[in-house]
Amino acid sequence: MSSHSPIEPLAGESPPGAHDDAAGDGLVRDDQLQAGLGEPLSQALDIGRWHDGTALAADVQRVEQEVADALKQQDRVRQEARAKLLGEIDSPDRRDKPKGAGVVRVTRQQLERVQNGLLFAGAVDACVGTAAAHDTLPVTVAQVGVCLVSYLGSRGAWGHRLFYRDLRLSGGGDPVGEMLEVLHRRSQRTTNRRPGQRDQLSELARRGIRSYAERAVLLERSDARWVIGRGHPAPYELITGSGSMEFLRISLDMLRRLILDRRRFVFIASRPQEDRLLMSIGDALIPLEFAIVDRDELRTRPIVEEGNLRGEHRDRALDFVNEAIDQLVVGVYRTGLHSPPQIFYAHQDYAEQAALVAMADSTLQPFRSSPTLLDLSGAVVDSLFGPEAFEATVQNAYARGGQALRFAFDGTAK
Repeated sequence: MSSHSPIEPLAGESPPGAHDDAAGDGLVRDDQLQAGLGEPLSQALDIGRWHDGTALAADVQRVEQEVADALKQQDRVRQEARAKLLGEIDSPDRRDKPKGAGVVRVTRQQLERVQNGLLFAGAVDACVGTAAAHDTLPVTVAQVGVCLVSYLGSRGAWGHRLFYRDLRLSGGGDPVGEMLEVLHRRSQRTTNRRPGQRDQLSELARRGIRSYAERAVLLERSDARWVIGRGHPAPYELITGSGSMEFLRISLDMLRRLILDRRRFVFIASRPQEDRLLMSIGDALIPLEFAIVDRDELRTRPIVEEGNLRGEHRDRALDFVNEAIDQLVVGVYRTGLHSPPQIFYAHQDYAEQAALVAMADSTLQPFRSSPTLLDLSGAVVDSLFGPEAFEATVQNAYARGGQALRFAFDGTAK
C-alpha cells in the first residue's frame, strides 16, 4: 500500500510526517502549539495572568473578536480550498483515487424524487442504538437497545441486558480461594490503572455490542431497499474485537455480509469534526454538492496493521480489509449554506446513489443537515431504552434487596 497522503498538500504546506523527528510519534511541536493558541503555553499556564471569575465572564469582547477573526480566515481558506483542493480529488495524477472520485452537483428535483420514491415510500430504514452500564462492586449491569425505523413507522426495537459478577460461587468449589482471587484481581485493576474484565464488559456493551447490534439489525431485520447507519460501517470496536477474539470473528463475518452483500447503505460519521481534511473539503462545497474523496481502505488498514491483533486474528482482520473495506469509499456532502457538511461512507458501486439518499433525508431539517431518520430512530430508542429508566430499574432492584444506598454513588463523568 502506498504511504502517501490521500490528497497531496496545498502549496506551502508540509506533508504529513515531515516533522516526525522533531515532534515524536503523535506529539505536538512547541511552535505548532504556540501558533494554534496564539500565545506560548507557559503563558497560558501562568495562573497569575488569569482573570478572576467575574472578569472572565464579562470579557465577551475577546470571544467575539476571536470568533470573527476565525470566520474571516476560514472564508479565505474555503476560497483557496475550492480553487485548488477540490480539483485534486479527481486529478489524473492522483494515486489510489476512489471509483467515482470528484465533485457532483445535484438538483432539488433529484432530491424530491428520492424523497417521494424512496424515503416517504418506506424504502429506507435507519437504525440507532443506545447503551448504558451500572457498575458496582457486586455486579455490573449493562443494557443495549436498538430501534429500526422508516417513514412508515417503527420496524421494531430490540434490547438485551448483560450481567457480570466477579464472584459466581459454584457448588463443590473453593469459595475462599475464589474470593481471594477476586480480591487479587480487583487490587491489580486499581494499582495498574488498566481496564479489568468488568471495565471491558462495560466498554464492550457501550460501544462494541451496540455498534454490532445496529449493523446486524440493518443487515438481518431490514428488507428496505436502502439503509442508513451511524458512524463508520466497520467501526474500530468491531474490527479490533474490543479485546475479545470471539467478538472479532463474529463481527467480521457480519460486516463482510453487510458490505459485500447488502451494498445499498450509507453511514453518516458520528464525529465528523475529527477529520479536518474532509470537513475542509465539505466546507468548500456549495449547497447541494457532494464529493467522493477517498478509498476507505487507506484509512482503515493502518488500524489493523499497527494495532494489537496478532497471528490468525490479525490475518483474519487483514483479509477483511482486503475483501470488504476495499469496496468502501468516503465522501462529504453539503445541503445548506448555513449548515455543516456531513461525512458519509458507502459501497463504491452505489456511492452516488447513497449520497443522494443521505442528502434527500438531510434537507428535511436544513439547519442540522443530517438524516432525519437517524434522529427519529435515536428518539425512539432513547424513549424505550434510555439511561434514566435503566438506572431506575437497577436502583429499584437494590432497594428490593435491602441495599438501597450501600452501593449508591455519583458515577457521572465530569
